[in-house]
Amino acid sequence: MKGKVVIDCFRLINPQLMMLGQEPRQTTSNVGHLKKPSIQALIHGLNRHYYSMVIDYRKNELEEQMLTNLYKKTWVAGLITLDFACHTLANHEIIANMARHSENYNLRVRDEEGRTVEELLVANVGKVDPKRHLEQGVDEVMAANIMQVLGIMLKTLVF
Repeated sequence: MKGKVVIDCFRLINPQLMMLGQEPRQTTSNVGHLKKPSIQALIHGLNRHYYSMVIDYRKNELEEQMLTNLYKKTWVAGLITLDFACHTLANHEIIANMARHSENYNLRVRDEEGRTVEELLVANVGKVDPKRHLEQGVDEVMAANIMQVLGIMLKTLVF
């Protein structure tokens, strides 16, 4: 399965024990904690060659916190600057989207004149909110530009 770690433990069954009539699953120290074979394992006869055992693991609170912080961004990520061409291209794309959303917002404001609140709610259901996208674009451009300028200033002073 994608994105899921599967840890399993198996113990091989000695064929000589099977010929003597001994049940190997009763000679293990994990009696009472054995996993029953799945239907697919039974269909393919896999339970004749090995059987699955339960695996249990523990982690304390500090280990759990360390594992959750493993893929978080570090403070160094804020100092990384983009190439000037890439940054300019990203700015142009965001500003083009903002221009499109501002036109849509202007049209929506004109359509709202003379309507009641209920009519506006019904008319705007399922439609893109240009005001929200406009605000999001402004925040995105401002944050990207500020981070780019600060990163470049730090690089010129430090390096």
